[in-house]
Order: sequence, then C-alpha cells, then structure tokens
Amino acid sequence: MDAPSQIEFHFLDVEWPGFSEERAKKWLVEAISLEGSVPGVLTVVFCDDAYLLQLNQAFLDHDTLTDVITFPYGDDFEGISGDVFISLPRVRENAREFDVDEDKELFRVIIHGVLHLLGYDDGDAREREAMQAKENYYLSLLS
Repeated sequence: MDAPSQIEFHFLDVEWPGFSEERAKKWLVEAISLEGSVPGVLTVVFCDDAYLLQLNQAFLDHDTLTDVITFPYGDDFEGISGDVFISLPRVRENAREFDVDEDKELFRVIIHGVLHLLGYDDGDAREREAMQAKENYYLSLLS
C-alpha cells in the first residue's frame, strides 16, 4: 500500500493559498509512523464555520463553533482511518488570537485531528497538555 495515496485533502468552498498537499502528506505519514501506526484511509476536509457547526450539532449535539472535528471510520479499515473536518475561519482566528503564523496553526489543527484518530484525547488538563506536547513535537518536524 502506498501510504501517501491514502491521505486526501478536500476544500469545501474555502481556500488556503499555498497549501502543499505533498508536504502535508509526507509530514502526516512521518507523524503516524512515529506513533507506531500507518495511514489507512485519511480524509482531511477544509470547510467554513457554518459547515462545521452543522456537523457539531448533528453528530456531537454541540451548538458551538470549533476548529476541528474528527470521525474515526472504525475497525473495518487498516491503519489510522477517518475524516478530519477543519474550519479554516477558526484556524485563522486561532492564529490571530495566539499570535502565530496561519500556516503553523493550520498544521497544528491537522495534527490535532490526527492525534484524536490515534487515540489521544483532550478532555482534561493532563490530556490537553500531552496532546499539545505531541502537536509541538510534530510541528518541529515539519519541513
């Protein structure tokens, strides 16, 4: 299986100028490998706030804006498989709020979603701290 071909990116009525799918795929394959797994079928969908809010309401019963929602495919797939939905307006807002580069914040949110697929959670302070450490580590590998 050619792992990078199993990772796809889709833009739903949003744009991110300069986004390199090749760079992102290579980086994700490396991160997933370092976690002791392989990519299965992984789809990253970039969308707007309204689309992600609809998903949040329909599937998670949350009526709030968020930057990322992850849906694992389950045990029928080999490797890390699922959908990662990312609101690009939220990513841009996060970047402004935390005074970081927009591209860096985009990759932080991408790896955050993938870490959820790998079994990490951020439900309490200890888990959030562990996830943030992983995010920072994988961001340091981004070339």
